[in-house]
Amino acid sequence: MHKTLIYNIGLLATPVGKSARGGAAQGEIQKLENAWILAEEGQISEIGQGPGPDLEGFPGLAIDAGGRLVTPGLVDAHTHLVFGGWRENEFGLKLHGASYLEILAMGGGILSTVKATRSASEEELKEKAKEALLEMLSYGVTAVEAKSGYGLDRETELKQLQVIRSLQAEMPLDLAPTFMGAHALPPEYKENREEYIRLLCEEWIPQVAQEKLAEFCDVFCEKGVFTAEESRKILEAGKKHGLTPKIHADEIEAIGGAELTAELGAISAEHLIACRESGIQAMAKGGTIACLLPMTSFYLGADFAPARAMIEAGVPVAVASDFNPGSCPGLNLQLAMTMACLKYRLTPEEMLTAVTLNGAAAMNRADKLGSLEVGKQADLVIWQAQALEYLPYRLGSNLADVVIKKGEIVRVNS
Repeated sequence: MHKTLIYNIGLLATPVGKSARGGAAQGEIQKLENAWILAEEGQISEIGQGPGPDLEGFPGLAIDAGGRLVTPGLVDAHTHLVFGGWRENEFGLKLHGASYLEILAMGGGILSTVKATRSASEEELKEKAKEALLEMLSYGVTAVEAKSGYGLDRETELKQLQVIRSLQAEMPLDLAPTFMGAHALPPEYKENREEYIRLLCEEWIPQVAQEKLAEFCDVFCEKGVFTAEESRKILEAGKKHGLTPKIHADEIEAIGGAELTAELGAISAEHLIACRESGIQAMAKGGTIACLLPMTSFYLGADFAPARAMIEAGVPVAVASDFNPGSCPGLNLQLAMTMACLKYRLTPEEMLTAVTLNGAAAMNRADKLGSLEVGKQADLVIWQAQALEYLPYRLGSNLADVVIKKGEIVRVNS
C-alpha cells in the first residue's frame, strides 16, 4: 500500500464538509497547528497534531512541510481552457474605450477565437491547453473546470471536449468538462438563431451526453447573446440528457439569468457583476453557487460582483480565474484570491473556502476535493508562508512551494 506522510505542518488551514458553504459558515475553517497528514493510496487516512507517526522506517514518502502553511489544493471552477490563438490585437481597442460587445460586433471577441479554434488541430489545442494546466499547477491549482464554446459548430465543439478528455487522462489534475455551445451565435446563423438553438438542443447536446464528453451545460445569458428564455430552453435540454446546468449570468446587464437558477436547479451561476437582489435571492433559494471572477472585472475595468451581499444572503461564493483569450488572459488564481479579499471584501478564511471547497462543489466534486479531511483526496499545497493571511497579502507573488496530488508530489517551485 502506497503511503505518504506530510509532517511538521506549522498551520493546516482547511474548510470542512462535503458541500458548499454559504453565509457565516463560509468563513468557518479549521486551523490546526503543528499538524500532520497521512495518506494511503492517494486518500487521507489520518490527520493529527504533534509529532505524528514514527519517521524511522516509515514505509512510504515522508514530506517535511518545514513548519509552513498547508491548505487544500486550489480549485479553479471557471475556465475556458481550450482555444486557438490569442487576442492581443484587441488590447489597444480596449484601451481606447471599445466595449466587449462593440468588439464582438466588429467580428472580434469570441468570434475571433472561434475562427482560430476551428482552424487549429486537436493536437495543437491540446498542447496549448497542456501548457496552461502546467502553469496553473505551479500556482497550486489541482482541479479545473474547462468549458468548450469556441467552436460553435459540432465538429469543433466535440474537438474541444475531446481535448479535455485526453488531458484528463494525461495530466495530474482533476478536470470537469462543460459543454458551452451556447457561448455566442456563430456568424453563419446570424439570421437564423432559432435553427442554431434547435441544433444545440436536439442534436449536439444529445451527442455530447451520449459520448459522455461533458458533465455540465453552460450558456451565455446576456444582452446581444442569448435571452433568458433561450437560455432556459438550452439548459432544460441539457438537463433532459443528464448535463447539470451552469449559467453565465449578469456579466454586463441583468436580463434574468440569475433568476433562472432556482427554477433550473443550476449548480452555479458565473460572473454576476450586475446581479440584482432578485437574482441573489433566487440563487439562495436554489442553493446555487455564485462563481465570481474578479480578474475579469479588473481586466475589463468593470464593476465587481456584489459578493458580500451574496454571502449575507447565504449564497455560497466561489472564486475562479475565468482564464480565456479575451476578457481574462490570465490564470493566476493566487492573484484572484488577493482581488477577492480587496474588492469583494472577503476575509482570508472566506477566500480560502471560495477557492477550495466551494469551487469543488461548483464542479460537483466536494465529496472528494476541496478540503483536507479523512476520506478525501490527498490534494494539498505547502506554501512559502506561515499564516493564511500572507497568501492574499503578497500581491502577485507565487507562494506555492510544493504541490501534492493524490499523495504524490507533482510540482516543486523552490
